[in-house]
Amino acid sequence: MIVSTTTAIESRPVREYLGVVAGETILGANVFRDIGAQIRNITGGRAAGYEKELRKARETAIAEMEAQATELGADAIVGVDIDYETVGGSMLMVTAAGTAVKLG
Repeated sequence: MIVSTTTAIESRPVREYLGVVAGETILGANVFRDIGAQIRNITGGRAAGYEKELRKARETAIAEMEAQATELGADAIVGVDIDYETVGGSMLMVTAAGTAVKLG
């Protein structure tokens, strides 16, 4: 499955638009990671635990989106947008959405 943030795939024209597909993941806060992140906020540096969880959440959201596109018979997903939003103050939602297409 080709997944692209662009609206077209070079030298592969869109033959058919199959519809919008999306995947969502919600991350809960972990008290130990939160403490480590607060210390890094004070001392500087990167919060590796959060970065790892964000990467995993993004990959999960994209995988869900790809599964929907596969069910529709798509070759690719174009115009992909990935969003990060806080939910309830202590959780993070990662959403990936795009248009499932059949390529020529």
